[in-house]
Amino acid sequence: MVRIAVSGHRGLPEETAALIDGAVREALAEYLPGVTGLSCLADGADQVFARAVLDLGGVLEVVVPAKEYREGLPGECHAAYDELLGRAVRTHRLEFVESTSESHMAASARMLDDADVLFAVWDGQPARGYGGTADVVAEARQREVPVRVIWPDGAQRG
Repeated sequence: MVRIAVSGHRGLPEETAALIDGAVREALAEYLPGVTGLSCLADGADQVFARAVLDLGGVLEVVVPAKEYREGLPGECHAAYDELLGRAVRTHRLEFVESTSESHMAASARMLDDADVLFAVWDGQPARGYGGTADVVAEARQREVPVRVIWPDGAQRG
């Protein structure tokens, strides 16, 4: 069973989220059957990826960066976070209390520990802060974890 981690942009415009959903599903189809998705379930690319994995018959493992992680997500994403977390076959909880850049990067590193490939839903630009997608891509490449960049034509960062 191939294990695919995800890192990607948050706060995606609705049109971009739809484009990314299609592109993620297309990319996942190449690994079916038997996909395990690894996600932190942040709003945006993480939740799009997690839902696609489950819809396509895969299983989901979640890495929760910090005890206060959910509270740091936009309120409109809490219901989806709770639902997806409830569908996870395994949850890894890091020991951080506060949801910070450091805890997010540590969670990404934890996902990479178990990943065969990283799906980077990424426009190729530098991270806006430590622990962003560009940093996760750099970490994956340093570890020699294959990176698959997913950024469909017409997609825009929020």
